[in-house]
Formats: sequence, structure tokens, C-alpha cells
Amino acid sequence: MNDILQKIVTHKRQEIASLKKRLPLEMLEETLSNALPVRDFVKSLRDHAPIGLIAEVKKSSPSAGLIRENFHPVEIAKTYQQHGAACVSVLTDEHFFGGSLDDLIAVRKEIDLPVLRKDFILDRYQIAEARSAGADCILLIAECLSGIELTDLYSYTQKLGMEALIELYEPENLPRVLSLNPTLVGVNNRNLRTFITDLNHSIKVKKQVPDSTMFVSESGIRCRDDVESLIENNVQAMLVGETLMQANDIGQKINELLQN
Repeated sequence: MNDILQKIVTHKRQEIASLKKRLPLEMLEETLSNALPVRDFVKSLRDHAPIGLIAEVKKSSPSAGLIRENFHPVEIAKTYQQHGAACVSVLTDEHFFGGSLDDLIAVRKEIDLPVLRKDFILDRYQIAEARSAGADCILLIAECLSGIELTDLYSYTQKLGMEALIELYEPENLPRVLSLNPTLVGVNNRNLRTFITDLNHSIKVKKQVPDSTMFVSESGIRCRDDVESLIENNVQAMLVGETLMQANDIGQKINELLQN
């Protein structure tokens, strides 16, 4: 695990320990019967063929710093929906990305699209927390988890009726990801050591993933040419964050990417 990822994971484990003291997992699970019904994340992506857009609500990041000053999560998510996004991703990490679970709760209540909790998920607690907040899908990052942890967290996600986007960067992690027979696999184009993005990275990895698995290219998608390159290589979905967050006119940028 590289330095920034290690730093985030260490901080996240402290956060989880603190949350569990305030409200144990068993008590959190008891609230899940009151959660909003799960929306079908994968179906929404398929319904937006040839490529489904997961549009991300993100205020800042360790690599880019503050991305959007005028940050209103609900308004941004509504714009995403109006302009043809298939799903919405909400960054909920507070310390490194300036997000919060409250952002996700607010967004989920105001839009009709499925919502992904984008965070560094290391524990069942965060998955129960995501479901309680109304999330339909969560992110599991292979580089942050052992094989046993990944298997357990994926199984627990399914038990709660949610979907998991299993993300990797290093191609050597692909066999253990595919061994779970996942519905949804994402490959991050951003090297977390150098923060350089390379779209061809996910295109190369896609060749090793069965067509029956919904494949998501993440990061570094900036223009219509990038999108066309993904479509030509049978990539079925894309997660776009900074490109949209940095746009003066978010709706116009989505129209450009999706050729609306």
C-alpha cells in the first residue's frame, strides 16, 4: 500500500473505532429496516448503454486540493440526473475529501438515481452505515483489503441487498477480485503513487475481465474522445468526478461527454 493510501486507511480505522463506541454494529443493524429501499445500480448502468455515467459529487481530494468552491451536493446531483447520468457517487470521507455521510443522505432523498457511497470501506460497520443512509452501492478497494476482508465485506454487502463496485489499480489484484464472481468491477486510471492518470490502464485490464461483468473505468476521463475510446474497447461504464466538478457548466460538460 502506498503512502497516501496507508495514511487514509490508518485514519479510517481510528474513525471506525470511534463510531463503534458511539453506536455498536448490532444497534446500527437494527435501524436498517427503516432504510430507503435499494435501487438497482447495475440495471441503471445497463439502461444507459452504450456507456453508463456514474457522476461523482466530490469537494476536494489529496491530489487536487479543493476542487469546487461553490459546493452544493444536492444541486450538483440534480444537475447530473437532468443531464443523463445513470448513477451518482457521493464522496463521504470527511478528513481527506471534504465529504460526509450527510451529503449522501441529502442527495439520495432528492434524486431518483441509484447512489454509491464512495469511501475507504474497511469494516462491515461502514456498509451498514451506508445502507442506513440510503446508499444502493458501496466501493470496495482491493488495494486496501486482504483477500479474506474483501470476501467478507462483499458477502455482507450482498446480504444487505446492496451492490459493491470492486475497484483495483494493480492488475495482479484482478484474480482475487474475479474469484468473487462480482457483478461490478472498476479499474482506477489514477496511479495513487504518482497521481498520474492513464486511460489506457483500464482499457488494458478490461481485456482480462469477462463481458458478463459490468466494467467501470474510473478517473482521467476528460473529453468526448476519451469516452469514445472507452466505448470502442467495450467499457460499459465510467466514473467521472473531477472533470465535472471543475466545469463551469456541469450540465454542458455532461452533454459533451455523453453527446446529448
